[in-house]
Amino acid sequence: MQWTKGPYRVTTDTGEFQFDVIHRYLSEVAYWSPGVAREKVERAARHSLAFGLFERDAQIGYARMITDCATFAYLADVYVLETHRGQGIARAMVAALQALPDLQGLRRWSLATRDAHGVYEALGWERVTDTTLFMQRHFPDVYGAKA
Repeated sequence: MQWTKGPYRVTTDTGEFQFDVIHRYLSEVAYWSPGVAREKVERAARHSLAFGLFERDAQIGYARMITDCATFAYLADVYVLETHRGQGIARAMVAALQALPDLQGLRRWSLATRDAHGVYEALGWERVTDTTLFMQRHFPDVYGAKA
Protein backbone atom coordinates (compact mmCIF):
# COMPACT_ATOMS: atom_id res chain seq x y z
CA MET A 1 0.00 0.00 0.00
CA GLN A 2 1.20 3.48 -0.82
CA TRP A 3 -0.53 6.75 0.14
CA THR A 4 0.78 10.24 -0.55
CA LYS A 5 -0.24 13.69 0.71
CA GLY A 6 2.11 16.52 -0.23
CA PRO A 7 5.62 15.64 1.01
CA TYR A 8 4.22 12.80 3.17
CA ARG A 9 3.98 9.17 2.18
CA VAL A 10 2.70 6.04 3.93
CA THR A 11 3.93 2.62 2.86
CA THR A 12 3.48 -0.95 4.07
CA ASP A 13 6.82 -1.99 2.54
CA THR A 14 8.81 -2.95 5.67
CA GLY A 15 11.94 -3.00 3.52
CA GLU A 16 11.76 0.81 3.52
CA PHE A 17 11.27 1.13 7.28
CA GLN A 18 14.01 2.79 9.31
CA PHE A 19 13.91 0.44 12.28
CA ASP A 20 16.51 2.47 14.18
CA VAL A 21 14.09 5.41 14.15
CA ILE A 22 11.06 3.28 15.03
CA HIS A 23 12.89 1.46 17.81
CA ARG A 24 14.27 4.67 19.30
CA TYR A 25 10.80 6.19 19.49
CA LEU A 26 9.06 3.09 20.84
CA SER A 27 11.75 2.27 23.41
CA GLU A 28 12.69 5.78 24.58
CA VAL A 29 9.73 8.11 23.95
CA ALA A 30 6.47 6.12 23.83
CA TYR A 31 4.79 5.59 27.20
CA TRP A 32 3.45 2.18 26.14
CA SER A 33 6.71 0.38 25.29
CA PRO A 34 9.66 1.68 27.35
CA GLY A 35 12.75 -0.46 26.84
CA VAL A 36 11.30 -2.67 24.10
CA ALA A 37 14.06 -4.53 22.26
CA ARG A 38 14.71 -3.72 18.62
CA GLU A 39 14.25 -7.39 17.70
CA LYS A 40 10.72 -7.29 19.15
CA VAL A 41 9.92 -4.10 17.23
CA GLU A 42 11.02 -5.68 13.95
CA ARG A 43 9.27 -9.00 14.65
CA ALA A 44 6.05 -7.16 15.55
CA ALA A 45 6.21 -5.17 12.30
CA ARG A 46 6.76 -8.27 10.19
CA HIS A 47 3.83 -10.11 11.80
CA SER A 48 1.38 -7.21 11.49
CA LEU A 49 0.17 -4.84 8.83
CA ALA A 50 2.76 -2.15 9.49
CA PHE A 51 2.68 1.39 8.14
CA GLY A 52 5.70 3.65 7.81
CA LEU A 53 5.10 7.40 7.53
CA PHE A 54 7.77 9.34 5.66
CA GLU A 55 8.50 12.93 4.81
CA ARG A 56 10.47 12.43 1.63
CA ASP A 57 13.12 9.87 2.75
CA ALA A 58 12.92 10.45 6.53
CA GLN A 59 10.70 8.22 8.64
CA ILE A 60 8.57 10.46 10.85
CA GLY A 61 5.83 8.09 11.98
CA TYR A 62 4.62 4.55 12.29
CA ALA A 63 1.56 2.45 13.03
CA ARG A 64 0.68 -1.18 12.90
CA MET A 65 -2.52 -3.16 12.72
CA ILE A 66 -2.65 -6.57 14.34
CA THR A 67 -5.39 -8.39 12.48
CA ASP A 68 -6.74 -11.56 10.96
CA CYS A 69 -8.18 -9.46 8.10
CA ALA A 70 -11.52 -11.20 8.64
CA THR A 71 -13.06 -10.33 12.01
CA PHE A 72 -10.79 -8.22 14.23
CA ALA A 73 -8.08 -5.57 14.19
CA TYR A 74 -6.04 -3.97 16.96
CA LEU A 75 -4.31 -0.68 16.18
CA ALA A 76 -0.98 -0.28 17.96
CA ASP A 77 2.23 1.74 18.11
CA VAL A 78 0.80 4.82 16.36
CA TYR A 79 3.08 7.83 16.49
CA VAL A 80 4.19 10.88 14.57
CA LEU A 81 7.38 12.64 15.65
CA GLU A 82 6.63 15.69 17.76
CA THR A 83 8.14 18.07 15.19
CA HIS A 84 5.46 16.98 12.69
CA ARG A 85 2.40 16.97 14.93
CA GLY A 86 -0.53 19.35 14.68
CA GLN A 87 -0.82 19.07 10.89
CA GLY A 88 -3.39 16.26 10.72
CA ILE A 89 -0.77 13.76 9.55
CA ALA A 90 -1.56 11.10 12.18
CA ARG A 91 -5.26 11.41 11.42
CA ALA A 92 -4.59 11.08 7.68
CA MET A 93 -2.36 8.03 8.24
CA VAL A 94 -4.98 6.28 10.38
CA ALA A 95 -7.73 7.17 7.88
CA ALA A 96 -5.63 5.67 5.08
CA LEU A 97 -5.08 2.40 6.93
CA GLN A 98 -8.76 2.22 7.94
CA ALA A 99 -9.63 2.41 4.23
CA LEU A 100 -7.53 -0.61 3.24
CA PRO A 101 -9.67 -3.15 1.35
CA ASP A 102 -8.40 -6.05 3.53
CA LEU A 103 -9.73 -4.31 6.64
CA GLN A 104 -13.28 -3.72 5.45
CA GLY A 105 -16.10 -5.72 7.02
CA LEU A 106 -14.33 -6.43 10.31
CA ARG A 107 -16.63 -6.88 13.29
CA ARG A 108 -14.43 -5.12 15.84
CA TRP A 109 -11.52 -2.68 15.80
CA SER A 110 -9.73 -1.93 19.04
CA LEU A 111 -6.95 0.28 20.39
CA ALA A 112 -5.64 1.66 23.65
CA THR A 113 -4.59 5.28 24.10
CA ARG A 114 -3.80 7.51 27.04
CA ASP A 115 -4.01 10.86 25.30
CA ALA A 116 -5.12 10.75 21.64
CA HIS A 117 -8.85 10.13 22.00
CA GLY A 118 -9.74 13.16 19.87
CA VAL A 119 -7.69 11.91 16.91
CA TYR A 120 -9.51 8.59 16.90
CA GLU A 121 -12.98 9.91 17.72
CA ALA A 122 -12.75 12.15 14.64
CA LEU A 123 -12.26 8.94 12.63
CA GLY A 124 -15.29 7.13 14.01
CA TRP A 125 -13.77 5.41 17.05
CA GLU A 126 -15.77 5.33 20.28
CA ARG A 127 -14.74 4.87 23.87
CA VAL A 128 -15.57 1.45 25.31
CA THR A 129 -18.80 1.79 27.25
CA ASP A 130 -19.23 -1.81 28.38
CA THR A 131 -15.95 -2.82 29.96
CA THR A 132 -17.51 -6.04 31.28
CA LEU A 133 -16.77 -7.63 27.89
CA PHE A 134 -13.04 -7.00 27.97
CA MET A 135 -10.29 -8.80 29.85
CA GLN A 136 -6.55 -8.66 29.62
CA ARG A 137 -3.27 -10.21 30.65
CA HIS A 138 -0.94 -7.29 31.20
CA PHE A 139 2.80 -7.41 31.89
CA PRO A 140 3.91 -3.76 31.99
CA ASP A 141 7.54 -4.52 32.90
CA VAL A 142 8.12 -7.22 30.28
CA TYR A 143 10.67 -5.05 28.42
CA GLY A 144 12.70 -4.43 31.57
CA ALA A 145 11.80 -0.74 31.91
CA LYS A 146 9.33 0.78 34.31
CA ALA A 147 6.29 2.28 32.61
